[in-house]
Amino acid sequence: MEPSPIRVFTDEEYREQGIEVASKMEACDVLLGVKEVPISALIPNKKYFFFSHTIKKQHYNRDLLRAILEKNIELYDHEVITDKKGQRLVAFGRYAGIVGAYNGIRAYGLKFNEFKLPKAERLKDQAALIAQLQKIRLPNIKILLTGKGRVGNGAREMLEAMGLKRVNVAEYLNHSFEEAVYCQIDASEYNKRKDGVRGNKADFFAHPEQYRSDFFRFARVTDLYIAGHFYGEGAPYLYTRDDVKHPDFRIKVVADISCDIDGPVASTIRPSTIAAPLYGYDPQSEKEVDYLHPEAIAVMAVDNLPAELPRDASDGFGEAFSKLVIPAFFNGDKDGILERARMTKNGKLTPRYSYLQDFVV
Repeated sequence: MEPSPIRVFTDEEYREQGIEVASKMEACDVLLGVKEVPISALIPNKKYFFFSHTIKKQHYNRDLLRAILEKNIELYDHEVITDKKGQRLVAFGRYAGIVGAYNGIRAYGLKFNEFKLPKAERLKDQAALIAQLQKIRLPNIKILLTGKGRVGNGAREMLEAMGLKRVNVAEYLNHSFEEAVYCQIDASEYNKRKDGVRGNKADFFAHPEQYRSDFFRFARVTDLYIAGHFYGEGAPYLYTRDDVKHPDFRIKVVADISCDIDGPVASTIRPSTIAAPLYGYDPQSEKEVDYLHPEAIAVMAVDNLPAELPRDASDGFGEAFSKLVIPAFFNGDKDGILERARMTKNGKLTPRYSYLQDFVV
């Protein structure tokens, strides 16, 4: 274990578990981390596991991938550690959902001066976040949650812990309530086929270009929107900047956990930070303003939410990696877990990731 003065688990905690803490990275064959390794710290000819954030050709990490190739590093990216069906085995999505939902509720309280919750980073764990949420009472607002994967279900945990009533789509769209309620929807409910044929989630993911957004019917009745969906290339935007200008667009607080910039959630024009998690989006000027401005949509778009719940997130990630990935180190990778995740080898992109060749030239 490499020493660190800033890690949430201290060096001493590792030593108490009998783990050596020493700056001996050069002696290791495999180096396991989480966040991108600084280019200056990369050690040639090693095997690395971390989130490189390059598989979507993220421009800001182009030089990182180039350096990995130049230094003959074998990169295994956590984001593409999957089973045979393509399902991810290790991820922080649940924790992003947990913190994102908390931050969304917190943002609503600040925007409308209803209540003030402490920042998530100041609290120990999920239980502490829930304890804070249970102290407040929401007005009879409608909360929309998109996504039913790890992120969406993590967010739902928090809404359920608050005791909020869950309603179905028809109830959400057509009824008024005396209490705060929420509705959780997936892609088949906020998109519809252009040809009018009834679609489904599988068809949408297979042919996203054949669909258009049907989100506006939700935007007409929603007060707080929590975006926990996965957005795929070719899919329609949930709502556009023109949609936000419409007088019937009701959403005033957006917790964009997915955080695709200038994309499917049009009010997300930049990521925010743990230090300054909120900004305002003015629909008419399409510019950033103070989130307290009466016409502004308050946007929470922190792109590293699990870092606000570091102990829980680290425990969950480590447990999944130990159980589902480490065995592949010793069984000849019989299920192909490591091979699917290996992006580079012998100074070249592996065939599975050869689509990135034009990106690194």
